[in-house]
Amino acid sequence: MDQSLYLSINRFAARTAWAHPFATAYANYGVVVFAGILLAAWWRARSTGDLHRLAGALWSAAAAGIALGLGQIIGGIIDRHRPYETLHGVHVLVSRTTDFSIPSDHATAVGAVAVGLWISDRPLGRATVALAVLMAFTRVYVGAHYATDVLAGLALGGLVSGVGATIGTRIIERILAWANHAAFVSAFTGRATAPNA
Repeated sequence: MDQSLYLSINRFAARTAWAHPFATAYANYGVVVFAGILLAAWWRARSTGDLHRLAGALWSAAAAGIALGLGQIIGGIIDRHRPYETLHGVHVLVSRTTDFSIPSDHATAVGAVAVGLWISDRPLGRATVALAVLMAFTRVYVGAHYATDVLAGLALGGLVSGVGATIGTRIIERILAWANHAAFVSAFTGRATAPNA
């Protein structure tokens, strides 16, 4: 089933050469878009002095890092080969690597960011979820992963981000509230330094 779906998408990719430049660029460098979205979420929260929303944006980034770390462990245990290592005659639009195929690192990272922002900043979260799904599709389209690889990545990233959101944002919010009393972080948090008594 997984191979059949991969081959179907691969044949579709072979017939849609006009989409190759975008798909290849997004599959390789789309994570930069998510970094920009995180920056926008931070800026929106900073401009209003909303520490809870700011903590949510920071947690989204932290969750991506945690999920990627877990993904390395899981991937090393499963050690699934990339589809182009086991299937012959497939179109591959990106550089071939020899690391594990499941879970997809790209999908893991963007899944965590998407769920984190869905929780903390719904307007940005909606757009981020759509972009995360697009990332997952393009990673299969360019021949780098099976569909289950990217679905596993999205699920892992989303699970880490969602499950840890309450505790993660609370811890970060407390750190920011404490740090906000120091003048050197007031520009970062967007709130005035508390005056001395």
